[in-house]
Amino acid sequence: MAFQGKKLINNPDDVVTEFIEGLVETYPGLQYLDGFPEVKVVIRADASGATYDKVAIISGGGSGHEPAHAGFVGEGMLTASICGDVFASPSVDSILAGIRAVTGPMGCLLIVMNYTGDRLNFGLAAEQARSEGYKIETVIVGDDCALPPLLGIAGRRGLAGTIFVNKIAGAAAAAGLSLADVAAEAKRASQMVGTMGVALSVCTLPGQVTSDRLGPGKMELGLGIHGEPGAAVADLQPVDVVVSHVLKQILSSETNYVPITRGNRVVLMINGLGATPVMELMIAAGKTVPKLQLEFGLAVERVYTGSFMTSLDMAGFSISIMKADQTLLQRLDAPTKAPHWPVGSAGNRPPAKIPVPLPPSRSTKSEESLSRPLQLSEQGRILEAAIEAAVNAVMGMRDSLNDWDSKVGDGDCGSTMYSAATAILDDMKKYYPLNDAAETVNEIGSSVRRAMGGTSGVLYNIFSKAAYARLKANSDSTVTAKQWAEAFEAAIDAVSKYGGASAGYRTLLDALIPALSVLKERLTAGDDSSTAFVLSSEAALAGAESTKDMQAQAGRSSYVSASILATVPDPGAMAAAAWYRAAALAVKAKYEKASS
Repeated sequence: MAFQGKKLINNPDDVVTEFIEGLVETYPGLQYLDGFPEVKVVIRADASGATYDKVAIISGGGSGHEPAHAGFVGEGMLTASICGDVFASPSVDSILAGIRAVTGPMGCLLIVMNYTGDRLNFGLAAEQARSEGYKIETVIVGDDCALPPLLGIAGRRGLAGTIFVNKIAGAAAAAGLSLADVAAEAKRASQMVGTMGVALSVCTLPGQVTSDRLGPGKMELGLGIHGEPGAAVADLQPVDVVVSHVLKQILSSETNYVPITRGNRVVLMINGLGATPVMELMIAAGKTVPKLQLEFGLAVERVYTGSFMTSLDMAGFSISIMKADQTLLQRLDAPTKAPHWPVGSAGNRPPAKIPVPLPPSRSTKSEESLSRPLQLSEQGRILEAAIEAAVNAVMGMRDSLNDWDSKVGDGDCGSTMYSAATAILDDMKKYYPLNDAAETVNEIGSSVRRAMGGTSGVLYNIFSKAAYARLKANSDSTVTAKQWAEAFEAAIDAVSKYGGASAGYRTLLDALIPALSVLKERLTAGDDSSTAFVLSSEAALAGAESTKDMQAQAGRSSYVSASILATVPDPGAMAAAAWYRAAALAVKAKYEKASS
């Protein structure tokens, strides 16, 4: 099926010149020759052929592979890039203009990708430049490892491995080497690198229609960078399988395209083809490195992941592997001002992963403090009873909560609360330090974080941590009713601050805020603590019920019509009221039993 490709462009004939204009506006270190539209050349702003005292490094080719090659112009890399039209070799006149603009007495190295048009046009330009007195050397790069050795003269295609050659040649030139030595290093690098690509889609040329020749569920192996068909079409496979296939092709001992054997040092490039998300490129990199290390016995010295040589908007990636020694690594690590060469790390790499750090409270606790006490204090027994009653109340409401939530949310409030309640109950039996109220509240938060998903899980974890912080600030081992109220208030404030809700928003706070208000009022009036908590729990239940009359201003319920909301209370508020009231009644029962 053919379709018109969508492009954010003006005239399709102007895409290359307008790209260059935008490039030099973005990077002041770059300029272009005033020869549009026939001459499209990007050069270093600090490199003039009349005074340039280093070997000039020039590469280029058809456009559409951005950032290659113009994005790699800069001190320490390319001196100039010759831009052809999209997927078309630049003209001889453009190449000559670039040579004349930046080549000084040290001469010029042309790095040419192995395509017939590029070889012919760069070759003719080189001969003309020599006839004008310029010293010129040429290195042809053909790093394609997808196709079997060809019998004809075409040879292997130039692919993303060319970027390595550009960098190495640029660094050698910046170090002051002669033209012959720079060319030798570039040629040696070109013989050490192999590349293979995988595509999920065909690219769309500006102003043209395209067809998805692959079809759904297919991928193409060993394609070129101009949208030409690959070596094979296969069913889409997990990236693990794709990476394994590509590595076997590049490192095949049968074709022997690259002189890489077990024990060698290598550098790796994962190159996006234009429409591949960074996430997918990083996944490919993460799978490629251990395979090279474990399956092929190679030492991976550097990893470069990103889009270096694209194919317009093609979805897919290529893998380039280059055998490396200390000299090549030094060239790759050498500084450059080329805007699109990545900032890599040189030298010894730290371990890729380290242990997850424990929070200070957990790491400094003794094993004894993280276990259930053998003998509970009076406070410990009351706390245990309150926790057990609260979680049992929540567990008993699972179906009702789910039913309410199915009307105003996503239908899982009861199941989510049940998971948290089960975890709290199990953990309390094993290691809650019930004689230490603050640490017990902290452990409740840890249980919630582990077992309770969604927004509610985060909010209840915040609730627990804020309450813990307030309780921990008290030096007394026994927590008074006033201190519980202060911790309760700190927890509510934290949930309101980070969750963004307050009273009247139709959330769990519509149960907890009234409870706090009554609790503070009754304690100030001199009521005994257990009575004050029970009265406040009645306020919590009334507040939860009142949510039927509220228009939701937070959470998924904010998308539900008022007519539906009026039929059910907020499930989060009802769950909060239930556990709070159950805990309050359990505390009162414990106190009454103790006094009888």
